[in-house]
Amino acid sequence: MQLTPRYGGRPLITFDLPVGDPSVPCLRQRRRLGLLLAGLDERQWSMPSRCDGWSVRDVVAHLAGTNRFWTYSITSGLAGKPTRILTTFDPVATPKAMVEATSAQSPAELLTEFDETNAALADVIGNLEADRWSTVAEAPPGHMSLDAVVLHALWDSWVHERDIMLPLGLDPPLEDDELAGSLRYASALGPAFLASLGSTRTGAFAVTASDSVPTFVVEVGPEVVVRGGAVRDGTPTLTGAAADLIESMSYRAPPVAMAPADRWMIDALGQVFDKIGT
Repeated sequence: MQLTPRYGGRPLITFDLPVGDPSVPCLRQRRRLGLLLAGLDERQWSMPSRCDGWSVRDVVAHLAGTNRFWTYSITSGLAGKPTRILTTFDPVATPKAMVEATSAQSPAELLTEFDETNAALADVIGNLEADRWSTVAEAPPGHMSLDAVVLHALWDSWVHERDIMLPLGLDPPLEDDELAGSLRYASALGPAFLASLGSTRTGAFAVTASDSVPTFVVEVGPEVVVRGGAVRDGTPTLTGAAADLIESMSYRAPPVAMAPADRWMIDALGQVFDKIGT
């Protein structure tokens, strides 16, 4: 399904709770993955990942490509010229084509590229002043504040790290701020894509992780707001360990329990990635 980003006007996703400096978990996760990849042998680089049809090297090629996009998008946004380049982006077909274009590159070359693109991203977001996080830049849902854009980058790479590690029999580390950022963003992304397709339905659901992430509420409508605070009685609530909830919302695990009448609020991400029927 081709994306329908929303540009201009109100952003699709707003975080009405403390986000902190999202560069900290985003860059830590990438540095950690780079160190892991440096220790893999040729056989491990060629092993299947959890992404259909992609090996470990293919996932790394994809991440290097997304790093380049994030750096360009954020740099342009900080310059006051947010990009609009995802109008023809298909989240299934486009990444596949981009990875296929790297087929001649060796694991060593891909690792160098991954490390270099991580460093370039760090140069852009590693020392931003607090007031710059409200700057508008482009992410797949459209124009959003920079803190939301970086949380998208964190969530995407966090999931792909697990796509690499789990088939290799390795245990991915769990950092509280990475879990919080990824879970909040993954919870908002499906409803944001639903809104970008023109939906005006409204609703809300709560997310209660059994470990380190405080409960939050996702308010669904033409814009999506993630807020902290009290949960109203009767609000549908997703519960479980934070990592399990992220895996489920990212279609790496079975769907989290939710009443059929309420699933419309979270199923749009699966439609975008062709995981469920439209």
